[in-house]
Amino acid sequence: MNQQQLRQRLQGCYVTIPTLFEEDGLGLNLPGIARHVKFLMAGGLVEGTGIILSGGGAGDFSTMTIDERLKVAQTAIEAAEGRIPVTVGVQTTSTAELVELATAAQQMGADYIQISPPFYFSHTEDDFFEYIAAASEAAPGIGLIVYNTFWTSMGVSHGMIERLVELPNMAGLKWSSPGNDFFGFERVVQDFASQVAIIDNQLKFVTSHILGARAIELHICNHWPQWGVRLWKFLEKKQYEQVQQELMNVVMPFYRLWAEMETVTSGDGYLDKLCMELVGLDSSRCRPPTRDIRDSFREQARRMLIDCGTPNVIEDVGPGSESS
Repeated sequence: MNQQQLRQRLQGCYVTIPTLFEEDGLGLNLPGIARHVKFLMAGGLVEGTGIILSGGGAGDFSTMTIDERLKVAQTAIEAAEGRIPVTVGVQTTSTAELVELATAAQQMGADYIQISPPFYFSHTEDDFFEYIAAASEAAPGIGLIVYNTFWTSMGVSHGMIERLVELPNMAGLKWSSPGNDFFGFERVVQDFASQVAIIDNQLKFVTSHILGARAIELHICNHWPQWGVRLWKFLEKKQYEQVQQELMNVVMPFYRLWAEMETVTSGDGYLDKLCMELVGLDSSRCRPPTRDIRDSFREQARRMLIDCGTPNVIEDVGPGSESS
């Protein structure tokens, strides 16, 4: 698949699937992950309306071994059956591990890999370019998605993007920028949307779509994929007022609750999993050091889902519950 085809397939709702664990011992719940991928596709997320990411931040990559990350990726790829593009998260601090993950992802049939700058140390741009070039060379048949994680590592600059888009399998840029970077988000989308598929990771869906972005990061899809597909169709039809209203009604309450939960524990994916549980899907806690705070927020999350109009919300969070 050539570079243009890789970029064209990268459109719709970009959904990080949570890694599900068994309640006893927190081993991988691979059948549950497979069922979740099937649920997303049944809700309308397929090629053209969605992309799934395994082993991302909300997928607990930081608490898994390399072997576990690859098992989760293989499970997602097999469950997708070629109906929706699959991205494998390959974030790491080691170039050797990056090459191992990228090579394995290509061999198992993934469509893309998501790469962030190495975290912990504040690496230079030349460090990062050699790092990602190693992945590009190790897996030339897979699309690269660069994720600007400026809050945990070096930020990806405008000049660095100019270098990255020259890589032969560079396909996407998952983009957000610091709040003090005046029009930094918009400038990158405008300048590079014709060269690479931009994934909006800043919730500026109307602005980014107008400027040429082709995908949106959307946690809501994990418990309500039909809503995400509908939102994407509104964007494609340029019904921007409707999109913004939907964001205020559904996405803002989700992030307000997430911010409240973040004062108690940290990590990612814990609210996704709680919402999945509350609509009757397979779910679990996150692995430590993220603490299990589901009991403290279960009723608040249930009320938030009902107020947003989410279907199939459990009425009673106790045993023998029914759905509305």
